[in-house]
This record gives sequence, structure tokens and C-alpha cells, in this order.
Amino acid sequence: MRQTTLSVALEVKPESADHLSGLLDKLRDRRNPDPSGGTGPFAEFLTLVPALHFISLSVFPGAEYDPLFVVEANFDGQPGPFWAQLESAIGDDLRAFLRCCKRPLDNDGPLYDSITAPDSRAPIAPYMERRALTPTVFHHGNRGMTRDRILAEHALFLGTRGELANTASGGPSPYRRLSAVEVHNKLRAALLPKFDWLNQKAPARIPFFQGLMDYVQLVAFVLMVVFVLSLPGLIVKLEMPWERYLILLGVLFVGLAALLKKIGVALPGTATPTKFSFIKLSIQTLVPTLIFFGIYVVVAAAAGTGISMLMTGRSLALAWKDMLVWLGWGLVSLPVTLAALVFWLRCLERADASQDAPPVDPLMLREMARREDWIPQNHMGSVVLIKPGILRMIIIRVGHHALGLALRIVARDGYLGSMRTIHFAHWAMVNNKSRLMFFSNFDQTWESYLDDFIEKAHGGLTLAWCCGVGFPPTRFLVKDGASHGRQFKEWARHSMTVSRFWYSAYKDLTAEQIERNFRIACGLRKPRLSAKEAAAWINDL
Repeated sequence: MRQTTLSVALEVKPESADHLSGLLDKLRDRRNPDPSGGTGPFAEFLTLVPALHFISLSVFPGAEYDPLFVVEANFDGQPGPFWAQLESAIGDDLRAFLRCCKRPLDNDGPLYDSITAPDSRAPIAPYMERRALTPTVFHHGNRGMTRDRILAEHALFLGTRGELANTASGGPSPYRRLSAVEVHNKLRAALLPKFDWLNQKAPARIPFFQGLMDYVQLVAFVLMVVFVLSLPGLIVKLEMPWERYLILLGVLFVGLAALLKKIGVALPGTATPTKFSFIKLSIQTLVPTLIFFGIYVVVAAAAGTGISMLMTGRSLALAWKDMLVWLGWGLVSLPVTLAALVFWLRCLERADASQDAPPVDPLMLREMARREDWIPQNHMGSVVLIKPGILRMIIIRVGHHALGLALRIVARDGYLGSMRTIHFAHWAMVNNKSRLMFFSNFDQTWESYLDDFIEKAHGGLTLAWCCGVGFPPTRFLVKDGASHGRQFKEWARHSMTVSRFWYSAYKDLTAEQIERNFRIACGLRKPRLSAKEAAAWINDL
């Protein structure tokens, strides 16, 4: 079953912001008592929402806009059933939250009136569906694992621990002297009566068609980007003989390269050590890049030949040949177009203002810290302003779309590179795309989470957040930026708000433990393991 990540961002009446925060606190306090005293961190009543993995409810204050009430959710399946389940669990509370929000001025106004009227029983789901925001980038750790499967495999793990600890009258464990294959056979036989689903074939975490479409979408996107970047050269070539065309491209490229060399170095005090080099990357990927360009020319020519025949009346053979040549000239212009865009971007980056010491409200910081580290998991929510300008607008949309498609390919195993702590993370744009929201559920502390990003994924993080106002200085989209550890952390804290209510359906599990449970279950589903398979499998017990 496909997992869904979305958020609903609603403007709050300024005079109702404190009241809404109080209502969220009351919902949070309606939880099971903590054995160590006080109140526990979880709202068990949300077990009534069987599709839900995570949910958070937050109020973001802001000097530039009225407060924002954000519902962020990660769940299995389609939004319609999920909202209906959530309404059955906290419908009255949700309706009270919505009454603190502004009435939409667009066509959703009458729908808002119907659900917020006194004693209204109109379903909330349609309104939430209409106001839902699609993420610009999202990452699912433990991809393809439904909530039910995560919980079932966790119960199986606990079953294996109990069986292995069964010492029979206080003697040594019967598993102590067995080989790995024998342990597997004995353990499986002991657990089968209680976990009869071990006899069933495991559902694929990423179905074949879904995995295939991930690759198709990424390739189609890159083909489209190459074509768009070739357009200036294609248009110019229509009006110029090829000799003058080549001379023009050569002059422009040399001029832009000289300018980039002059302004490409980091500004004083903004560089961070890195081994990453665009030149090395270009050399390393030269062969696959040339193959890709060959595929691009063939695919684009196949798509354009029919149009060319229709417009010019040429024969199929002639139109095909002319289209190949024309697209080839477009590719020749690609380095010039890229150099011009990079030069434009670098000029903007050099003029950007960053915030060296973002202010953080000490009361809010204390409240954030008070609500963190209750369990192995934590939650983070952030909203930042987006830098203005047409190039920024294009970069953030194209960059996020590319990053999202790439993550579907490189994070198929549930891990983001070597980071094994993220359950869910997503970005979305709000307030007419003038602000960028980020939400994440992760293991360990907020400090270690940010440290992980800074050390292992600073390039992707910089790409995703570089258009945020006040972000640390960047170079060429992916350099520096988030590598400025202290400055980046302060900037992130400045953009955060208190997680007034958040819920995890598997509060005791880390992302790594979920994968471990998955591997144990996969082994136990098999009636027999080879000696090599069993030796690898037993390491997870």
C-alpha cells in the first residue's frame, strides 16, 4: 500500500492563536499517565486511526503573516479514508481548532461555514482534502512498510526474544548449542502457531510497477530539463548559419567562464572545507552523460518528427534527419545556457544576506526543549520565508522536484544515504508559495539529527533550503550553506515552533529497529535457509 504524506496549513485569527495553542495543549494532555510521574507523551486514543503513522498539530507565529495552524500527517492509503478515521477519533477537537482559523476567501468559504457552525455535524474530511498541500519533496524511511506490518513484525521480534529466553526450568537455553540453520528451523516451528502469517508470502515493499515509474518519471524529468535548457540555442540556430552559430557560442562560453572564475570563489569567511568538485563529477560521469544525450536526441527526435512533418510537409526520412541535426545543435548550446544560469545564480548568491545570529525566543526555546526527548523519536517543524526573484522561484520548484524524484531512487532501502534515523520528512510551500515548511520525524535528539544532516547530507539539505531567507551563505546551490554547522542550527531553531501535539504509532521503535524486524521476519517466512543465509540472518536476533 502506498504511503501518503501531506499537510494542511490554515491561517489563524490573530485573537484566537493563544486559545488554539491552549486547545492543542489540552489534546496533548489527554494521554496515558507516565509510570514515572506526570503525563506520558502519547495520545493512545489515536490508535483509533488505523492508517496513521505520524501526525503533528502546530501553531506557527510569524511577524510577516498571521499565525498558521498546520496539520501534518503520514499515513497509509488515500487521504479520504484517513480524514474520516481522524474525524471519528478527534472530530470535535478538530472542529474546535478550525473555528480558531480564518474563513477562506476563495470557494471553500461555504464549506468552512458548514463545518464550523454551532452544533454542526457536517463531515470535516472534504474540507481538509480541499485544503491539503502536496509536498514539494518527501522522504519515507522504511519505505513500503505499512503501519500494521511494522507493528506485526515488532510483535514477532518480541516473540523471538521471548522464545530465545525460554530456558525451560531455569536451565540453559535450548538454542545455545544449535547451528544457525537449526536455530532458524526451531524458532520458526515455535513461532508459527502464534504468527501464522509467516506461512504467507511477504508483500513487496515497492511493487514492480511503482518502482518502474520512479525511474520513468526521473528520466522523463531530466529529458524535459535538457530540452528546455536547449531551447535558447535551438531558437537561435533557426536564424543563423552554423559557422556563426559556433563562433557565437564559443565567444559567449569563454566570456562566461572567465566571469565565473572571477566570482566563483567563496566570499571572505563563507567557505567550508569540502572534497566535492563539479569538474571531478563531470569527468566521472562523462560516459553516462554522453550516452544519456544520445538517448535524449533519439527520444526527442521521435517525439518531434511528426510535428515537423505536419508543419513543414517534409517526408518522414527528411524530417527525422533534420530533427536529429537540430536537436544536436541544441545540445551544443547547452554549456552556454548552463554557464549563463550559473553566472546569474552566483551573482544572486554573492548579494544574498544571511542571518549570522538569528534571534530565538528563550521562552519558546525552553518550551521546545521541554517537549523533546521523551521517547526515542522526536519531531521538528519549521517555516521560513522564500527569497524573491524569478530564478529563485524556478530553482526551488525544479530543484525540489528533482530532489524528490532522486530520493525515490536512491532511498529505496529506507535509508537516506548513511543516515538511518529518519522516519518521515517533507517540505511544502504555503502562503501563495512565499513560505517553505519542513517537517520531520526522526530518532535521537534534535542536535544529533541536525549533526547527521550537516555531516552526511549537507549538499541535499543546502539544495532544499538555500532559497530560505537568512540561510547561511551558499555557493552554486549545494556548496557551503548547511555546512556552516552552528549558523545553520541557529537558523533552523529560529524557524521552528513548539510541537504542541504529535503522535507516533510505534513510539518505541527506531527506523533501524524497524528494518531489523523486517529482516528477521523475512528470514522466518522462509521454510529453509542455506547455511550462508542463516549465518547472516542470525546476526539480527
